[in-house]
Amino acid sequence: MKRLSSPETTEATESAEPETESAETEAAAQADPEALALVERAQQRFGDNLAGSHADEHGVVLRVARDSWADLAQWLKDEGFGLFNFLSAIDWMISPFGRDMDSAVDTALGSSAATGTGDSDGDDDGNDDDGSDDDGDSVVEEAEGTGLAGGDSRFQLLARVNDVNSHRSVIVKTDLPEDDLRAPSWVPVFAGADWHERETWEMFGINFEGHPGLSHIYLPGDFEGNPLRKDYPLLARKVKPWPGIVDVELMPDEGDASDSDQGSDEGDGEASAADEEQS
Repeated sequence: MKRLSSPETTEATESAEPETESAETEAAAQADPEALALVERAQQRFGDNLAGSHADEHGVVLRVARDSWADLAQWLKDEGFGLFNFLSAIDWMISPFGRDMDSAVDTALGSSAATGTGDSDGDDDGNDDDGSDDDGDSVVEEAEGTGLAGGDSRFQLLARVNDVNSHRSVIVKTDLPEDDLRAPSWVPVFAGADWHERETWEMFGINFEGHPGLSHIYLPGDFEGNPLRKDYPLLARKVKPWPGIVDVELMPDEGDASDSDQGSDEGDGEASAADEEQS
């Protein structure tokens, strides 16, 4: 993917690189020795196929080449991480539909009437909801970063496994080419990955080679598209902004409550007087 950036953005990115390296060094210094030892063993096992790593006091993140994804699952299990936690994917592309697909608060903050930017969707980004800029040219931006251990693609596959004895966990990732969204299945190693891979296939369109049966979980069998891709238009959110405006009846304040109580007391007194006259 091409990053759409100005010279100023490039200069800012270059100036931030030393800070990023310093942050990584500081994080590694805070990591426990076993986390650092695990990263070292991963480097020895996968060599150049270990594309990135991160270790800090919270745990370890490993990023491997797609060709090593299946081997990584078995290696982690052999290392003691026998509890499968989750598997999913992430689309790092910035939504071409603008911020109208965020919460109502974000939409309000991006009002063009207040900022005077003039883009039709009011999100103060110079782009309209159809993914074009003010000149009508198509704009698809790349995310500023791809999380810990980095990344080189729009789509990443990620999973987490745990060691129930040491209470440690590892998050692992792999980059997937946008024009070839496939990866080896983890089901032969972790049977619990079955439904997670089905969901990822359904929501992102990622195929898992060796999976026993990819089929829909949430969506109808004839459903077209993958709803968790950033370029999938969620039309329902255009009709009703997410999370939606909920009609809530306000509670009466103390003044209203006292007036209501007073009226109730007066009504009770009149009823009692009427009962006495009848008797």
